[in-house]
Amino acid sequence: MVRRADSSGTTFVFSQHLAAISERFAEQVGVGTSVQWPQQPNIVGAPRNDGVTATVNQTPGAIGYIEYFFAVSTIASMAQLENAAGAFIAPGPESGQAALAGADLAGDDLRIWVTDPDDPAAYPIATFTWMLFFRQHGNERIAAALRDFVAWAMADGQTMADDFGYIPLPPAVIQRVLEKSVRIQ
Repeated sequence: MVRRADSSGTTFVFSQHLAAISERFAEQVGVGTSVQWPQQPNIVGAPRNDGVTATVNQTPGAIGYIEYFFAVSTIASMAQLENAAGAFIAPGPESGQAALAGADLAGDDLRIWVTDPDDPAAYPIATFTWMLFFRQHGNERIAAALRDFVAWAMADGQTMADDFGYIPLPPAVIQRVLEKSVRIQ
C-alpha cells in the first residue's frame, strides 16, 4: 500500500473512513492528517497525490489513496469499494452525490463529515470542500459580493463541478448553504 508521507486532508478523510468501519484501525492507527501507519515493508510513503500515483504506477500490485480530482485528471485506475449497504460502488459524480446527500445538515457551521454513508448507491469515501467566510465584514459591499459568490457557486458553479473533478452538491446541501449564506454580513 502507498500512503501519503506528508500531512494531508486526503489522509484525514481516508483514515476517518477506515476508523469508522474498523475499531481496530481506530485504535491502532487513528484519524488525522498524518497518522502512525504500521511499520511494515509493504506500506510505503510518498509525498502528495502525484507521488502516491507515481509510486503505485511503478509498483506491480500496489494500491494507494489520492484525491478524486487528481485521480480523474490523471486518468488513474479507481477501485470499487464496499459501502455500508454491502454494495461495491465505483467513485463518480452520482455515487459521490449519494454519499454527500446523507450528510447531517443540522449543525450550525456546516462542517460536516460523511464517514460511512448508508445509501446503497453511495461511494463510501467522500467529503465536502468548504468555503470559509467571516460573518461580520463591516463592509456591506464586501458582504453582498460574498453572498453573490455563494449564490453563483450553488447554481452556475455546480454545472462546472464535474468538469473539474468535483462532485456537484446534492440539492439539500445547496439549499442549506444558501440558507446559511445570509449570515455573511
